[in-house]
Amino acid sequence: MPRLPTPLTLPAGDGRKGARRDGQQTHDQDRDRADHAAGAGERDPGRRRRSPLRRGETATAWAFITPAVLIILGLSVIPVAWSVLLSFQASDLVTPSRWVGLDNYRALSQDPNFSQAVRNTLLYTVLYVPLSIGIGLALALVLNRRIRLVGLYRTLIFVPFVISATAQGVLFSFILDPEFGAANSVLNTLGISPQGFLTDPGQALLVLVAISLWSGTGFCVVVYLAALQDVQPSLIEAARLDGAGRWQLLRHVTLPAMTPVSVFLLVWQTINALQVFDLVYVTTKGGPLGSTTVIVYFIWEQAFKNFTAGYGAAAAYVLAVALGLVTVGLRLVRGREQRRSARPVRLEGAGK
Repeated sequence: MPRLPTPLTLPAGDGRKGARRDGQQTHDQDRDRADHAAGAGERDPGRRRRSPLRRGETATAWAFITPAVLIILGLSVIPVAWSVLLSFQASDLVTPSRWVGLDNYRALSQDPNFSQAVRNTLLYTVLYVPLSIGIGLALALVLNRRIRLVGLYRTLIFVPFVISATAQGVLFSFILDPEFGAANSVLNTLGISPQGFLTDPGQALLVLVAISLWSGTGFCVVVYLAALQDVQPSLIEAARLDGAGRWQLLRHVTLPAMTPVSVFLLVWQTINALQVFDLVYVTTKGGPLGSTTVIVYFIWEQAFKNFTAGYGAAAAYVLAVALGLVTVGLRLVRGREQRRSARPVRLEGAGK
């Protein structure tokens, strides 16, 4: 039978020394931590060096941020607050103003010129917004196919959008001139009597809507093209396998997938239509007989032509409240649709 190895043991004295050594190290570490906590700032030169560095970084950051903050305050916050106070005053921007309270708003409610401007703006919006979105969707559906020179067609449709409204107004003022314009020359060649266009009270606003459609539809086309290319091909293939035709695909697959885009365009085009000004200023200046006077032009006319700045500021805040209500209303409708679509569908007889 083999002998078992003799176990190796340490002497009793060595174990006590090791224990004392470990205890001494632990005590020294605790003392070092206490000293570091008590006077870390005095014995850590690195901390003293980092503090000025952090102050320098903070000063540099504020040096970069301050110009933007001053621009935002000077061009946005302060003018908004000042115009709010101005809407409760009678001011011509030259002589000292006088506090009138809500008198400017009461006068607006009784002003026939303001009522006409509101009607013109609403009519322009009702005509322009649905037509621009509908025509944009139709053109996007056509240009989404694989046809020759499709890139050229897309570019030609989008080019009018990047032209400024001032340039558009000058261009169409020459084209639609009742005496020397190219439009009446073409109509004369076709045997149609000359038209007044921008000088006819019954046609001027409709002509402005047509000019806006020429320029603003390109934006809707580009946005809808991007949305069409984002529709999942698997959904379209599944609908085709189920026997869906072109109209069923558009109604039940494409349009529901583009609902967020349509809501965005509805809000965007509505805000732009309610704020139209430059095209009116260049072409008709609110005429003839006030038939093209819109709200923003009315505000400009009161503030900088009639020098009733307080009255114009009150009209501006009526427009601001209207824009806010339109945006909030569309957001609520969109949120209700999202909640309805997210609600689980309950099949008949499921609870039985």
